[in-house]
Amino acid sequence: MVEGSMTQGAGQGPAARTTAAMPPFPGYAAPPPMPGYDHAAPPAEGPYPDYAAPDYAAHTEYPEGYTPTARDLPVIVRGAAPGTVPPQDVPTVELTPLTAPQQLPQQPVPTGPGPLYVVGDVHGYLDELYAALHAQGLIDEQGHWSAGNTRLWFLGDFTDRGPDGVGVIDLVMRLSAEAAAAGGYCKALMGNHELLLIGAKRFADTPVNSGAGTASFQAAWLLNGGQRTDMERLQDHHLQWMSRLDAIAEEDGHLLVHSDTTAYLDFGDSIEAVNDAVTEALQRNDPDECWDLFRKFTKRFAFRDDEAGPSAVRELLQTYGGRRIVHGHSPIPYLLGEVGGEDPDDQDGAPLVEGPHLYADGLALAMDGGVTMAGKLLVVQLPLAC
Repeated sequence: MVEGSMTQGAGQGPAARTTAAMPPFPGYAAPPPMPGYDHAAPPAEGPYPDYAAPDYAAHTEYPEGYTPTARDLPVIVRGAAPGTVPPQDVPTVELTPLTAPQQLPQQPVPTGPGPLYVVGDVHGYLDELYAALHAQGLIDEQGHWSAGNTRLWFLGDFTDRGPDGVGVIDLVMRLSAEAAAAGGYCKALMGNHELLLIGAKRFADTPVNSGAGTASFQAAWLLNGGQRTDMERLQDHHLQWMSRLDAIAEEDGHLLVHSDTTAYLDFGDSIEAVNDAVTEALQRNDPDECWDLFRKFTKRFAFRDDEAGPSAVRELLQTYGGRRIVHGHSPIPYLLGEVGGEDPDDQDGAPLVEGPHLYADGLALAMDGGVTMAGKLLVVQLPLAC
């Protein structure tokens, strides 16, 4: 078992940070052809082999002085003798005077940043994600962005344990494009399960030094809920998108991270330095280096202790900025010690999660509602200032 990880039985089945092209909305199917429509090509001689264009010129009589190819043509008025000037142009219908176009009230253009929302760990629960986003008014009934200039952050862990991790990635990628077109944005952070899936795809059973013996990304991915259907559907553009995600961000005084760990300090003393270090490590494509990255992102509970927890949070805030940390990774019931793990067979009497958990002297906000353990997928609006 990986240090600090929570395991579940194996699943049945897997440089610059940008957003890839969006796939169509799940469930969309192109309309069938119209009844009776024949897709066969027309015959070589054309669709109407017996058709001949009429010779209009042979049946047309032009008034005296009219030459079809002349540049300066006389005005032709019915009823006027050739060579004479008509008394006036007489309209054949009553003309309506032109009026200035009606001025519609101008809609106010939003200024400044929109409201800020964050999403906890999704872990392949695509239907629950659609429902949670729609309940907050962020998407419409067809699943498309409907929140204007709203800012939306996903805190990572899109795949594993749940049934459709690749579908979750596709949705987040599509919403990123739709939000940008509407004046807002949808962004995502790197979670430890993104690192795990990238490693399993790139390195498979290649041995790595786990610190506790020989391991492999493939074995660790299956042990931590990897779904073979996700691996079968994973494509290069998914891998490229995941490998370019930021590890840490700051919005309105909120320091956004995936994991409740101080391991981010190992990668730099600024947000930019951390994000560059993680991206560059993945680009080097070294299995041991990627494993070390995954291992550090898997650590947890650094903020939970009543005495040491607030100090750990303050160290991160003093280094990277912000007044409160917002994280996923550790499910709230697990963080509170109310359940022992994420195995569904051990969830009898699991506590009901109503919202995020504020702790560590009010300096840390936990956002993983434990959707994998009969909990809740959290989508929460944060205040613009702490």
